[in-house]
Amino acid sequence: MTITSVYPVLMSQDVASASAFYQRVLGFEVTFSADWYVSMRTGVFELALVDASHPTIPDGHRRQATGLLVNVEVDDVDGLYGRLTGEHGLRPILELRDEDFGQRHFIVEGPDGVLLDCIQPTTPVGEFADAYVASSSEH
Repeated sequence: MTITSVYPVLMSQDVASASAFYQRVLGFEVTFSADWYVSMRTGVFELALVDASHPTIPDGHRRQATGLLVNVEVDDVDGLYGRLTGEHGLRPILELRDEDFGQRHFIVEGPDGVLLDCIQPTTPVGEFADAYVASSSEH
């Protein structure tokens, strides 16, 4: 078996509004659209939304996502911070800051309470430098 794709499908209370947000704020382009499901892509990355009440979701699980953090890794987190807080008027729930574990990041709340952790990798310091596996991505 070969895995050909893995991507999150966020259960939403308002698929059209959530889709518009991800298109406007992060530049996703729609690849499939129905009133209950939208699939989007930016580069090689894919994100989908499904109406939380749709019958394809098993009984007992038809509710919007909770406790969900989506990492959005970029090469210029300061620029993204300015664009999201200025142009789009989003209020950070975690202000832009540097972390010893190798990130400069901030968090905003997206549709349906999904948290967007906007990240630019940095060089980890101290004990965190040793926590990265040598064959993983550069840090």
